[in-house]
Amino acid sequence: MIAPKNKVKMMNNSSDKLKQEIITYFRGVRTEWGKITWPEKNQVVVETCFVVAIVFIFTVFIYVVDIIFNALLANV
Repeated sequence: MIAPKNKVKMMNNSSDKLKQEIITYFRGVRTEWGKITWPEKNQVVVETCFVVAIVFIFTVFIYVVDIIFNALLANV
């Protein structure tokens, strides 16, 4: 059986190891965060406009196809 002193010492070592692993993890996150290259504002605006336009075009296309299928199925 483990003596109470040894048990407390083992818990302290375990918690110290966990703290060190967390600190190491966040240091790595900070290092990787510095490597990120963010796009220019103009690029973000242009690409957002393209996405909105493409979504709009596909929405209209699906709406038109839905109208056509409803008309065809109404005559069946």
